[in-house]
Order: sequence, then structure tokens, then C-alpha cells
Amino acid sequence: MSTEALTADPALIAESDPGANPPMPSGRSISVLGMRVDELNYDRAMTQICRWAEAAESRYMCVSTAHMVMESHDDPKFREIVNGADLVCSDGVPVVWVSRLLGLSEQSRVFGPELTIRLCALAERKNIGVGFCGGTPSMIEGLKNTMRERFPRLDVAYAYSPPFRPLTEAENQQIAADINASRARIVFVGLGCPKQERWMRLARPQVKAVMLGVGWAFDIWSGQSHAAPPWIQVMGLEWLYRLIENPKKLWKRHLKNNPRFVVLVLLQLLGITRYRVDPMARGH
Repeated sequence: MSTEALTADPALIAESDPGANPPMPSGRSISVLGMRVDELNYDRAMTQICRWAEAAESRYMCVSTAHMVMESHDDPKFREIVNGADLVCSDGVPVVWVSRLLGLSEQSRVFGPELTIRLCALAERKNIGVGFCGGTPSMIEGLKNTMRERFPRLDVAYAYSPPFRPLTEAENQQIAADINASRARIVFVGLGCPKQERWMRLARPQVKAVMLGVGWAFDIWSGQSHAAPPWIQVMGLEWLYRLIENPKKLWKRHLKNNPRFVVLVLLQLLGITRYRVDPMARGH
């Protein structure tokens, strides 16, 4: 399946400008195994991101899947990072289903690759600089080429593939300084979960931009991977599609996380286990 199936035509996105009649986030959240998930759709998320970007505010957004839920469940420090994000959307269809069952009746899927391309369309119209941090050098080149073709007037102000090792404090400070100097106000981070969320939390005090951990979007929009067909996505089987596409990378993750996610969520839905999220943790 080609990436065009995600957004049939960038012009169609322009017909629904969140800035025209801004629908703000509902403010409702629930806890999935202790991890906060906010009630969002594309317009709500994009409206808030755009406002923060135009004000050059330091923010970060987590794009949650079952994998992220389980990382949060297993690691209290990582859970604190996700729960402290400014927004947490439901990227994975199973997370959407669970969110609705737990009370977020208006919950929609906000798919990382789709959010990325919609935000780039919006940034082009509003003349907001964007940046890409993560992936391999070839991914970064592929991303820039894709965005140039789709959005000729988009200001790709920053693009960097960091080394695949822990960064030094000096390197992190330099990345933050380079992003700020570039005037990129929406920065897509593709380091993979949980690395990208940890980096965004670390960078937030320095980076004057909205950072979004979109991971797999880098693979898709660089042409190195493909989104699952819509019918697979609707059935919540995208994890299986990705597993078949890249078994060496993903089999251990899915074997470890998926069965436990199902059992633990079922226990929560039955009321056998209970979780809560401190509402004051958001954005801290």
C-alpha cells in the first residue's frame, strides 16, 4: 500500500483548517494501566499544537500504542514521562478501543504518520517552520524529498539524524540550540519508543518548539516502510502487518507485550485492578 492512501490529497486537508473554528481538547483523560491517554481527534490535536507552535512554547506530545502502554506499565520513570506530556493521543487502534470502554466516548485514532502529514500541510499554510530529528541519514533525505514534493512552500527548517548511541550533554545542548536557531516550531521526533519520549522530556526546557514523538512516521514518509491497508488498521491488526514486514526487529516486543496487554487491560476493565493518573502531572 502506498502512503497516498493515508491522505488522498493534501488539498483535502486544507478544506478543514482547525484554526478557522478551533475545537480544543476536551480536557478529559483516562488511565490505561496507569498511563494517561487524552480524548483527542486530529482537529483537536492540531489546533492545540498550532497554537503552541505559533507562541514558540516548549511542549511535547506522545503518540501512544499498546507498546507504549506496556513500557509505561513496566517502567515507573517512563510512565512519569508520558503522564507529564502536554498531550497523549491514541495512535494504536487497541488503545482507542480501551479508551472508549473506559469512558472517552469521543475518542478517535490520531495515527502518527497521518498526523505528521496533516501538520505539515497546516504548517505550510500558516508559514510555521518544521523540523525532523531522528532516523538514519537516508530516512532524513527521504523525508525532505517527500515533503518538498507534497508541500513546495513548506519551511523544513531543521533536519538531523543523530548518532545511534547515547548523546552527551553537550550534543543534546547543541541539538536544542540548532533547533531554536532554525526557528522550527513543530519538531517531529523519530527515535522510536521509549527513546524519543525520554529525549523530548529532556529537551523540553531548552527547545522552543512543540515536539511530537511520531516514530514509525519517519519510516513511512521516507519510503522505507508502508502503512497497513485500511481494513487491517480498522481491525486493530496493524501490529501483525508490521510484524510480518519486519519480524527480526519486532517479534520479541510483540511476544512480550501483546498477551500481557490483553490480560492486564481485561483486569482493569473488569475492575479487578484500578489505576489513576495525577491530573497535575500533565505538562510537568
